[in-house]
Amino acid sequence: MSLLEDARNIQRKDPAARNVLEVILLYPGFHILVYHRVAHWLYEHKHFFLARWVSQHGRHKTGIEIHPGAKIGKCLFIDHGMGIVFGETTEIGDNCTIYHGVTLGGTGKDTGKRHPTLGNNVLIGAGTKVLGPVFIGDNARVGAGSVVLRNLPANCTAVGVPAEVVRINNKAIVPSDDLDQQDLPDVTAQRLTELDRRISAIERAAQGDIPPTAEQLAKRRKN
Repeated sequence: MSLLEDARNIQRKDPAARNVLEVILLYPGFHILVYHRVAHWLYEHKHFFLARWVSQHGRHKTGIEIHPGAKIGKCLFIDHGMGIVFGETTEIGDNCTIYHGVTLGGTGKDTGKRHPTLGNNVLIGAGTKVLGPVFIGDNARVGAGSVVLRNLPANCTAVGVPAEVVRINNKAIVPSDDLDQQDLPDVTAQRLTELDRRISAIERAAQGDIPPTAEQLAKRRKN
Protein backbone atom coordinates (compact mmCIF):
# COMPACT_ATOMS: atom_id res chain seq x y z
CA MET A 1 0.00 0.00 0.00
CA SER A 2 1.64 3.26 -1.13
CA LEU A 3 1.54 6.56 0.69
CA LEU A 4 0.09 8.08 -2.48
CA GLU A 5 -2.91 5.76 -2.21
CA ASP A 6 -3.27 6.75 1.46
CA ALA A 7 -3.41 10.39 0.35
CA ARG A 8 -5.95 9.59 -2.38
CA ASN A 9 -8.09 7.74 0.14
CA ILE A 10 -8.16 10.80 2.43
CA GLN A 11 -9.00 13.06 -0.51
CA ARG A 12 -11.90 10.76 -1.48
CA LYS A 13 -13.34 10.62 2.02
CA ASP A 14 -12.90 14.25 3.11
CA PRO A 15 -15.22 16.66 1.24
CA ALA A 16 -13.01 19.56 2.36
CA ALA A 17 -9.94 18.15 0.57
CA ARG A 18 -9.70 19.81 -2.84
CA ASN A 19 -6.89 17.68 -4.24
CA VAL A 20 -4.25 15.11 -3.32
CA LEU A 21 -1.43 17.66 -3.14
CA GLU A 22 -3.33 19.56 -0.44
CA VAL A 23 -3.63 16.33 1.56
CA ILE A 24 0.07 15.55 1.22
CA LEU A 25 1.20 19.02 2.27
CA LEU A 26 -1.38 20.06 4.86
CA TYR A 27 -3.18 17.08 6.44
CA PRO A 28 -1.86 15.82 9.80
CA GLY A 29 -3.83 12.58 9.32
CA PHE A 30 -1.59 11.85 6.34
CA HIS A 31 1.61 13.10 7.96
CA ILE A 32 1.22 10.78 10.94
CA LEU A 33 0.86 7.77 8.61
CA VAL A 34 4.25 8.66 7.13
CA TYR A 35 5.81 8.94 10.59
CA HIS A 36 4.18 5.69 11.70
CA ARG A 37 5.43 3.71 8.74
CA VAL A 38 9.00 4.67 9.59
CA ALA A 39 8.50 4.13 13.33
CA HIS A 40 6.78 0.77 12.83
CA TRP A 41 9.58 -0.46 10.55
CA LEU A 42 12.14 0.47 13.19
CA TYR A 43 10.03 -1.20 15.89
CA GLU A 44 9.72 -4.42 13.87
CA HIS A 45 13.51 -4.45 13.48
CA LYS A 46 13.94 -3.95 17.24
CA HIS A 47 15.28 -0.41 17.05
CA PHE A 48 12.93 0.55 19.87
CA PHE A 49 14.55 3.81 20.92
CA LEU A 50 14.67 5.19 17.37
CA ALA A 51 11.12 3.98 16.75
CA ARG A 52 9.85 5.83 19.79
CA TRP A 53 11.85 8.92 18.85
CA VAL A 54 10.20 9.03 15.41
CA SER A 55 6.71 8.47 16.84
CA GLN A 56 7.20 11.21 19.44
CA HIS A 57 8.42 13.59 16.77
CA GLY A 58 5.25 12.81 14.82
CA ARG A 59 3.17 13.42 17.95
CA HIS A 60 4.66 16.89 18.44
CA LYS A 61 4.11 17.77 14.78
CA THR A 62 0.53 16.46 14.42
CA GLY A 63 -1.05 16.10 17.87
CA ILE A 64 -1.62 12.41 17.10
CA GLU A 65 0.17 9.79 19.20
CA ILE A 66 0.54 6.35 17.65
CA HIS A 67 2.80 3.86 19.39
CA PRO A 68 5.32 2.37 16.94
CA GLY A 69 4.07 -1.13 17.78
CA ALA A 70 0.50 -0.43 16.62
CA LYS A 71 -0.58 -2.25 13.45
CA ILE A 72 -2.54 -0.23 10.92
CA GLY A 73 -4.25 -1.61 7.82
CA LYS A 74 -4.86 -0.02 4.44
CA CYS A 75 -6.62 3.30 3.85
CA LEU A 76 -6.95 4.61 7.40
CA PHE A 77 -8.71 7.99 7.38
CA ILE A 78 -7.89 10.11 10.44
CA ASP A 79 -10.13 13.18 10.28
CA HIS A 80 -8.53 16.26 11.93
CA GLY A 81 -6.76 13.93 14.37
CA MET A 82 -5.88 16.20 17.29
CA GLY A 83 -5.81 14.29 20.57
CA ILE A 84 -5.83 10.77 19.08
CA VAL A 85 -3.90 8.05 20.96
CA PHE A 86 -3.25 4.46 19.78
CA GLY A 87 -1.58 2.06 22.23
CA GLU A 88 1.22 -0.39 21.52
CA THR A 89 -0.87 -3.50 20.79
CA THR A 90 -3.62 -1.70 18.89
CA GLU A 91 -4.62 -3.34 15.60
CA ILE A 92 -6.68 -1.50 12.97
CA GLY A 93 -8.16 -3.15 9.90
CA ASP A 94 -8.63 -1.76 6.40
CA ASN A 95 -10.72 1.28 5.38
CA CYS A 96 -11.35 2.52 8.92
CA THR A 97 -12.32 6.09 9.83
CA ILE A 98 -11.29 7.64 13.14
CA TYR A 99 -12.20 11.15 14.27
CA HIS A 100 -10.35 13.52 16.61
CA GLY A 101 -10.09 12.86 20.33
CA VAL A 102 -10.29 9.07 20.02
CA THR A 103 -8.31 6.85 22.39
CA LEU A 104 -7.58 3.21 21.57
CA GLY A 105 -5.98 2.50 24.92
CA GLY A 106 -5.52 0.06 27.75
CA THR A 107 -7.17 -0.24 31.14
CA GLY A 108 -3.89 -0.42 33.04
CA LYS A 109 -4.64 -3.96 34.25
CA ASP A 110 -3.97 -6.09 31.18
CA THR A 111 -0.71 -7.64 30.04
CA GLY A 112 0.29 -8.86 26.59
CA LYS A 113 -2.49 -7.82 24.22
CA ARG A 114 -3.65 -4.70 26.09
CA HIS A 115 -5.29 -2.54 23.44
CA PRO A 116 -8.25 -2.74 21.06
CA THR A 117 -8.56 -4.51 17.73
CA LEU A 118 -10.69 -2.95 15.01
CA GLY A 119 -12.04 -4.93 12.07
CA ASN A 120 -12.46 -3.55 8.55
CA ASN A 121 -14.62 -0.53 7.67
CA VAL A 122 -15.01 0.56 11.31
CA LEU A 123 -15.99 4.14 12.15
CA ILE A 124 -15.09 5.60 15.56
CA GLY A 125 -16.79 8.91 16.40
CA ALA A 126 -15.10 11.96 17.91
CA GLY A 127 -14.07 11.72 21.55
CA THR A 128 -14.71 7.99 21.83
CA LYS A 129 -12.60 5.91 24.23
CA VAL A 130 -12.06 2.23 23.43
CA LEU A 131 -10.26 0.62 26.36
CA GLY A 132 -8.69 -2.77 26.86
CA PRO A 133 -8.21 -5.74 24.50
CA VAL A 134 -11.72 -5.46 23.08
CA PHE A 135 -12.65 -6.41 19.52
CA ILE A 136 -14.86 -4.26 17.30
CA GLY A 137 -16.29 -6.20 14.37
CA ASP A 138 -16.32 -5.28 10.69
CA ASN A 139 -18.53 -2.37 9.58
CA ALA A 140 -19.25 -1.30 13.17
CA ARG A 141 -20.01 2.36 13.98
CA VAL A 142 -19.38 3.88 17.41
CA GLY A 143 -21.11 7.17 18.19
CA ALA A 144 -19.23 10.25 19.33
CA GLY A 145 -18.37 10.44 23.02
CA SER A 146 -18.92 6.75 23.71
CA VAL A 147 -16.82 4.56 25.99
CA VAL A 148 -16.33 1.01 24.70
CA LEU A 149 -15.33 -1.56 27.31
CA ARG A 150 -16.66 -4.77 25.72
CA ASN A 151 -16.52 -6.48 22.34
CA LEU A 152 -18.89 -5.18 19.67
CA PRO A 153 -20.29 -7.41 16.91
CA ALA A 154 -19.98 -6.78 13.20
CA ASN A 155 -22.48 -4.53 11.40
CA CYS A 156 -23.61 -2.76 14.56
CA THR A 157 -24.00 0.79 15.84
CA ALA A 158 -23.10 1.42 19.48
CA VAL A 159 -23.45 4.55 21.62
CA GLY A 160 -23.30 5.59 25.25
CA VAL A 161 -21.20 5.32 28.39
CA PRO A 162 -20.55 2.46 28.52
CA ALA A 163 -21.35 1.85 24.86
CA GLU A 164 -24.37 -0.31 24.06
CA VAL A 165 -25.47 -1.72 20.73
CA VAL A 166 -28.51 0.16 19.42
CA ARG A 167 -28.60 -1.24 15.91
CA ILE A 168 -27.32 -4.45 14.37
CA ASN A 169 -27.62 -5.71 10.79
CA ASN A 170 -29.59 -2.54 10.04
CA LYS A 171 -32.26 -3.36 12.64
CA ALA A 172 -32.92 -1.09 15.62
CA ILE A 173 -32.37 -2.52 19.10
CA VAL A 174 -33.80 0.45 21.00
CA PRO A 175 -36.50 2.92 19.92
CA SER A 176 -35.80 6.23 18.20
CA ASP A 177 -32.46 5.05 16.82
CA ASP A 178 -30.79 7.28 14.26
CA LEU A 179 -27.35 6.74 12.73
CA ASP A 180 -26.81 10.48 12.28
CA GLN A 181 -23.85 11.51 14.45
CA GLN A 182 -25.79 14.66 15.41
CA ASP A 183 -28.85 12.77 16.60
CA LEU A 184 -27.74 9.60 18.32
CA PRO A 185 -30.10 7.85 20.74
CA ASP A 186 -29.60 8.52 24.44
CA VAL A 187 -29.91 5.04 25.92
CA THR A 188 -29.61 6.26 29.52
CA ALA A 189 -32.35 8.88 29.07
CA GLN A 190 -34.63 6.31 27.48
CA ARG A 191 -34.17 3.93 30.39
CA LEU A 192 -34.75 6.68 32.94
CA THR A 193 -37.97 7.64 31.15
CA GLU A 194 -39.15 4.03 31.16
CA LEU A 195 -38.21 3.68 34.85
CA ASP A 196 -40.15 6.86 35.69
CA ARG A 197 -43.19 5.50 33.85
CA ARG A 198 -43.06 2.22 35.75
CA ILE A 199 -42.64 3.95 39.12
CA SER A 200 -45.65 6.16 38.36
CA ALA A 201 -47.70 3.07 37.54
CA ILE A 202 -46.68 1.41 40.81
CA GLU A 203 -47.60 4.56 42.79
CA ARG A 204 -51.03 4.69 41.14
CA ALA A 205 -51.59 1.01 41.93
CA ALA A 206 -50.57 1.55 45.59
CA GLN A 207 -53.11 4.36 45.85
CA GLY A 208 -55.85 2.23 44.30
CA ASP A 209 -55.82 4.21 41.09
CA ILE A 210 -55.24 1.28 38.78
CA PRO A 211 -55.95 1.95 35.11
CA PRO A 212 -58.35 -0.56 33.52
CA THR A 213 -56.93 -3.38 31.47
CA ALA A 214 -57.77 -3.88 27.79
CA GLU A 215 -60.19 -6.68 28.76
CA GLN A 216 -61.98 -4.47 31.27
CA LEU A 217 -62.34 -1.70 28.69
CA ALA A 218 -63.78 -4.19 26.19
CA LYS A 219 -66.38 -5.39 28.74
CA ARG A 220 -67.40 -1.79 29.49
CA ARG A 221 -67.98 -1.13 25.79
CA LYS A 222 -70.22 -4.22 25.51
CA ASN A 223 -72.28 -3.12 28.51
